[in-house]
Amino acid sequence: MLKTVQPKPFRAGSARFAIVASQYNGRYVDSMVEGAREEFERAGAKAVELVRVPGAYEIPIVAARLARRRAAHGTRFTKHAPFAAILCLGVILRGETVHAAHIGEAVSRALMEIQLETEVPVIHEVLLLENEEQARARCLDPKRNRGREAAQTALAMAQVMAGLR
Repeated sequence: MLKTVQPKPFRAGSARFAIVASQYNGRYVDSMVEGAREEFERAGAKAVELVRVPGAYEIPIVAARLARRRAAHGTRFTKHAPFAAILCLGVILRGETVHAAHIGEAVSRALMEIQLETEVPVIHEVLLLENEEQARARCLDPKRNRGREAAQTALAMAQVMAGLR
């Protein structure tokens, strides 16, 4: 059963966040981006950088570049200060071939490797869905918007990682 996203009492503080979002299946992804932005705003996030990429397959390379800013710039605050978490949003709809499954698996593996390598939480909300009905339910319904839920996960992981320093 698809759960309803409940408001959570997260506070962003000075943490910076990034959203990497696919342009493909834009109607659905745009709605997730909007839900994520609203959640970050509600939590008081002052810095949320949005980067758009053509499709889901291109998300990992941009997420990796953003995550590596930590190593390149240390912990001092600059225009390119490290991100507390990176949110990855996309929608892959299955078709008549296995292409969608290959894309979904490759993106999942790459995002996992990025966060383990860089120790920056990479929130995986690149949805591999069977049909547009599932996309509408998970992306367009404000009560079940997976972008909003993913932003809550990013906020939670920022707190967890800050507590481990």
